[in-house]
Amino acid sequence: MTVQDSGKAALVTGGSRGIGYGIAEALIARGDRVCITGRNEDALKEAVDKLGADRAMYVAGKAHDEAHQAVAVERVMEAYGRVDFLVNNAGTNPVFGPMADLDLNVARKVYETNVISALGFAQQTWRAWQSEHGGAIVNIASVAGVAPSPFIGAYGMSKAAMINLTVQLAHEFSPKVRVNAIAPAVIKTKFAEALYEGREEEAAAAYPLGRLGVPSDIGGAAAFLTSDQSDWVTGQTLVVDGGIFLNAGVG
Repeated sequence: MTVQDSGKAALVTGGSRGIGYGIAEALIARGDRVCITGRNEDALKEAVDKLGADRAMYVAGKAHDEAHQAVAVERVMEAYGRVDFLVNNAGTNPVFGPMADLDLNVARKVYETNVISALGFAQQTWRAWQSEHGGAIVNIASVAGVAPSPFIGAYGMSKAAMINLTVQLAHEFSPKVRVNAIAPAVIKTKFAEALYEGREEEAAAAYPLGRLGVPSDIGGAAAFLTSDQSDWVTGQTLVVDGGIFLNAGVG
């Protein structure tokens, strides 16, 4: 089936695999052109080959590096002449353990990658295109930013900050740019393997919808939040959790 070109362009950080790749796939499927970023050039090349080099491109670099942020946006503008949509998906979670033992330097690294990088990319896309022409930003948060998640506290704190960043940007960038967040529960990716590996059936049983999430679940949500169908939605966090929060009820 031939996809009609939407004439729009998107930048998806952390897009070589997992959730980021699923989002890039969904945006390309509806006709957008997409630039993905990430640290591993080989993984990015492989992803672009699968997505289609006629619809996708990549820029390698570290998400928290301001020079990389600037270059990525500049390359998108050079290649596509616009950057309508920004999806801040790049993230890290290098520590597992109680908050009482959390290495503060690790906490700083988590914030730098998960939150400050998102702000940096938002500033760059705003200056390059969105402040004049409009668009949408989607920040990938987490259910860990909405409720306590034992042993991944630093990650949860950063995702709570990401949700607050979303409302701050939604307020300041309106009416030109809509800014929303997605808070996924466990998605079957390499990033989240430790949360379900070897016990997927048991982990999935806790979800009212009977399965763990997959990247396309988040891809569909991101496609909605960057579409005209969500044109009156901003400053919101869409929880995509397979119903897991329903289990917090009494009885």
